[in-house]
Amino acid sequence: MNAQAIVLEQPLQLSVRELPLVAATANDLVVDISWSGISTGTEKLLWSGRMPTFPGMGYPLVPGYESVGRVAQAGASTNYKVGEMVFVPGAACFGDVRGLFGGAASRVVIPALRAMRIKEELGEQGTLLALAATAYHAHSSPMMARLAVIAGAKPVVWDTNPERRTGNVGYDVIDPKDDSRTNYRCICDVSGDAKLLDTLIAHSASNCEIVLAGFYDQPISFAFAPAFMREARIRVAAQWKPQDLQSVLTLVESGRLSLENLITHRSAPDQADAAYRTAFSDPNCLKMILDWRNTK
Repeated sequence: MNAQAIVLEQPLQLSVRELPLVAATANDLVVDISWSGISTGTEKLLWSGRMPTFPGMGYPLVPGYESVGRVAQAGASTNYKVGEMVFVPGAACFGDVRGLFGGAASRVVIPALRAMRIKEELGEQGTLLALAATAYHAHSSPMMARLAVIAGAKPVVWDTNPERRTGNVGYDVIDPKDDSRTNYRCICDVSGDAKLLDTLIAHSASNCEIVLAGFYDQPISFAFAPAFMREARIRVAAQWKPQDLQSVLTLVESGRLSLENLITHRSAPDQADAAYRTAFSDPNCLKMILDWRNTK
């Protein structure tokens, strides 16, 4: 079997090419991908060549860990059926081409234990489950604000772009320069800006927890005295776990967590180079997805 896949040949060089897939086993699913999302965190660092040393790192590679598709083949040892819709958190099925994270392709082979059934009506919004699971695990991002509202909190989101201060659901989105508060009990950063920590500490209350949930390509430092005076706690949030994904899927399917108005841009895979550049450079692009449904 072959698949059309996004391949980062080297930093700033992207292609769409046909790759052979590894043979599926009795424990695997073959999934025809319908949509895949573009991450503006880790994938941007992979594309730019600024990704710090990371297991499996190297070029060429197939990116992507936000994919949704249909089961085309189900191994005899799985409990899946052909036609079921599943979320795919990436794949490593492209032979000599690295799968980091391997979901941006027209077809993938994946162990059934890594896939997750989703309801038909979720459609393209299923690509947002990785973002939601990251927020659930780290308590971060505008998705986290929606989760905080569910929990009864009143979160505030900072965004320097006025065009992105709309679409909020039960929370305020403001310009950070307009925020005079210095008593936040928890501050979550997903910016990836290694120079922002002093600013965050200045807005924190005593014993505040500051969660670093972005991916930072530069060393992080901060002035000790302000952090000392506040007894600030700094926590690093790693990748979401399967239980985080299941928790947010339950929230979404129950109607308690909305994924509406977060996908702002869509592209065909043959326009992937432009799509990736837009995702990484257009401040009005909240989420770009690739539509693989017409790709052979």
